[in-house]
Amino acid sequence: MNPTQINLVQESFAKVAPISEQAAAIFYDRLFEVAPTVKAMFPADMKEQRKKLMATLAVVVNGLSNLESVLPAASALAKRHVSYGAKPEHYPVVGGALLWTLEKGLGEAWTPDVADAWTAAYGTLSGYMISEAYGSAQAAE
Repeated sequence: MNPTQINLVQESFAKVAPISEQAAAIFYDRLFEVAPTVKAMFPADMKEQRKKLMATLAVVVNGLSNLESVLPAASALAKRHVSYGAKPEHYPVVGGALLWTLEKGLGEAWTPDVADAWTAAYGTLSGYMISEAYGSAQAAE
């Protein structure tokens, strides 16, 4: 990611943060719509899970300009996801739901450059997390 992309991700996330509860609900609704089998990995009461999602996104987004600062937490999160039943093939589905949610939440502010920046950010982080949880061969697939 380049500095312009990092800035775009951070600026666009700042616009979503005030509606974080709604954004998280939209994200999980979309995720469960496109991948209904993953719903079993989550608690019945999603309130805390939605808060965790937005808090984690905030940490990652704010740490993009110093990616090394968030990598240990991302590694630990990736390894925890394995115990929940997450598989490498879930990462693109989650990424798609995230980008869809951001597009809906940002409206006209969701430009091609913002979309490219978020795609790069998610690709970078998910590739790292897959590598940490499953090995580098899985991240390359």
